[in-house]
Amino acid sequence: MNVTRFSGLSFPWGHSRPFNDLSGYLKGKFGTRVQKLSIDAGFTCPNRDGSKGTGGCTFCNNKSFNPGYCSSEISVNQQIKQGMTFFSAKYQNIRYLAYFQAYTNTYSSLDQLINLYNEALNYPGISGIVVGTRPDCISSPLLDYFEELAKHFYVSLEFGVESTLEKTLVRVNRGHDYQESIKAIEKTANRGIHVGAHLILGLPGETVEDMLNHSRKLSLLPLNMLKIHQLQIIRGTRMESEYLTCPEDFVTFSADEYIDLVIRFLELLNPAIMVERFASASPADLIAGKRWGLKNFEIVAKIEKEMISRNTWQGRLFSLK
Repeated sequence: MNVTRFSGLSFPWGHSRPFNDLSGYLKGKFGTRVQKLSIDAGFTCPNRDGSKGTGGCTFCNNKSFNPGYCSSEISVNQQIKQGMTFFSAKYQNIRYLAYFQAYTNTYSSLDQLINLYNEALNYPGISGIVVGTRPDCISSPLLDYFEELAKHFYVSLEFGVESTLEKTLVRVNRGHDYQESIKAIEKTANRGIHVGAHLILGLPGETVEDMLNHSRKLSLLPLNMLKIHQLQIIRGTRMESEYLTCPEDFVTFSADEYIDLVIRFLELLNPAIMVERFASASPADLIAGKRWGLKNFEIVAKIEKEMISRNTWQGRLFSLK
């Protein structure tokens, strides 16, 4: 492969970037920029309320990723309104997706869930819905609802897989195993629903080869989208205590080391899977571990530049075996 491949739009995803990015797909689908509006609908999780455990995932603190306008103390409509006001001041000709983000957003009665989703979808300017959840919190009746909804709106389900290693899932108190992730993704596929997964690179006890194997395993699933980011040690979490006690169990990356890992990960990743996120940057006052001092878009730009320099691309080493 040479440089002309990058400029000749010859990748299967239809543009010259060396990875299959979700933002490019959404812009092509809707004809303009698409912005997700985060919503906190007041949900909890089964590993928080005692159904499967207490305390939640050891790495979790929702303050680390909820935007300022997102609060369960105000209604879904009010959160959408505030989100639209924030982004409309920055961008013109923008379309919006309602993103139920905080905690497990399918963890309630079917009637309550449908009422909340419909409240968001009925808000003027909302073109679809994105629901973040756990693989053990999805039911056939709810999938039937989403399947019918997908005939009229963009519908995406994002499953928190986090790791494909059972020992890791136990260690971080996920309360589900990887087989449940496989079943949930397969059960959701082929319904007209956009199926996504979330993965954290650098969870305790995992080696670089373990992380690369995540790419190989997830590539065999009927996923449309993947979100990856580096582990961030967040203040006040149980993982912060674990990190301070057993730092040798953690692989800590410099920005350049992480960029190299992501590129190797992408080379193994099924080229049909769109990537939505490559890194994350929580508020500085919440991060207990190492900070890179780079914004997410800067990390993405460095990944893209380095991939072009190496003449490599997503899926270059992908195999179905």
